[in-house]
Amino acid sequence: MTAYPKMTAEERKAEYAKVTKEYEDLKARGLKLNMARGKPGKAQLDLVSDIFSLMQKPEDYVSDGIDVRNYGELSGLPAAKRLFAEILGCKPEQVFVGGNASLQLMYDTISKAYTHGLLHSERPWCREPVVKFLCPSPGYDRHFKVTESFGFELITIPMTDEGPDMDAVEKAIQDPAVKGMWNVPKYSNPDGIIYSAETIRRIASMKPAAPDFLLMWDNAYCIHEFEGDYVEFPDILAECAKYGNADMVFEFASTSKVTLPGAGISCFACSEANMAYMEKLLTVQVISFDKVNQQRHVLYLKNKAHTLELMKKHAAIMGPKFRCVVDALAREPAPLEIASWRRPKGG
Repeated sequence: MTAYPKMTAEERKAEYAKVTKEYEDLKARGLKLNMARGKPGKAQLDLVSDIFSLMQKPEDYVSDGIDVRNYGELSGLPAAKRLFAEILGCKPEQVFVGGNASLQLMYDTISKAYTHGLLHSERPWCREPVVKFLCPSPGYDRHFKVTESFGFELITIPMTDEGPDMDAVEKAIQDPAVKGMWNVPKYSNPDGIIYSAETIRRIASMKPAAPDFLLMWDNAYCIHEFEGDYVEFPDILAECAKYGNADMVFEFASTSKVTLPGAGISCFACSEANMAYMEKLLTVQVISFDKVNQQRHVLYLKNKAHTLELMKKHAAIMGPKFRCVVDALAREPAPLEIASWRRPKGG
């Protein structure tokens, strides 16, 4: 197979006609291929469907003496906070447990910054002449849509093999209008890059001009290896605290790719000072999230070790699919010299 850059004009014309016919033939087969990104397949959903059979007796609805069917526990069940804290490597008192979508918690964090300001804000962000937000690119489009929806100016930060270009970040944060940065630090969406230890150190030790700079740390794939062993990852809350930036970061995670995207639980983690501030705002908005589902997940996932065993079962389903893609890429476009790609081991 001749690489495209080495073809003559006539050869390229013939190749175009050939692949166009192949494409039309494929369309004519009427295949129903779901190309949705990050959407678990039926086998993965079936893998955890027994989660709904756990709570059968009245005592199953009691956690640490709390009847989970009732009002209360704004920040989540203590047992659910302990579970997320163990997985993320932070403290239970730093965890707030929400509903099935971490994106909702991310949106709500930005929204509260906009309407009320954050702990160290001089004023609500809606009263700032301009708000800028750093967006490592390529990145997760839904992150960018959140900040775009509030009218923020999005600033592109190039991604490198080590994570965001920190020279560009450190230059950008000298502007007090730059209020924050999006991050997917482990198996970043879409490139699968893992932030290096040096990148994390430089992020944690940043000295932004804005006193209320917000590090949005979406640790969506914290335990999501589909090849090889689990990779330990630094606790960003502890790293930021080490450099006097304890209040700079909000970390997010969920069980969407662990149990069920439509019926999981999520969390944010932050400093105790940030937690007290956010709870004061959240208590006006909600009495508590779904504690029955939190209890269901506590009973099902048990602890980090047990959760990692479940993730190995997911990996047994996902791994062959990723290998199939990589094999096809090596077989089809690689000899044509028209594309390049990474091979992450998780995400």
